[in-house]
Amino acid sequence: MILMSSGAVESFVQLLTAIIIFAFVLFITFWTTRFIAKYQKQTMTSGNMEVMETTRIAPNKYLQIVRAGDRYFVIALGKDTITMLAEIEPEQLKLRKDAEGDIQPIDFKAILEKAKNSRKKQADKDE
Repeated sequence: MILMSSGAVESFVQLLTAIIIFAFVLFITFWTTRFIAKYQKQTMTSGNMEVMETTRIAPNKYLQIVRAGDRYFVIALGKDTITMLAEIEPEQLKLRKDAEGDIQPIDFKAILEKAKNSRKKQADKDE
């Protein structure tokens, strides 16, 4: 009986240790990913070049609006090619901007709330 209880305690300690190590690895991975994402975002938007918008037109084929200095270009991206299609005047662009003049990020929380409300309304109509 004593041997079984010490084995159970040892197994529990091993399980607890594995869970703690797993949580630590997840924590480090999360913070490393956040740090790298902030660094990449800062380096990509702080220069003279910026991808303003991307649209997928086929698998492995995209159209992008790119800002280079004060000029805007439409380019086509394929698997192995990049082709400049046209130059666009800044007045022709319709950019989503907030009060500070930056492009607004997508608010996932607002989209989720809108989806929840539409499901509630649909459920109420069905009843």
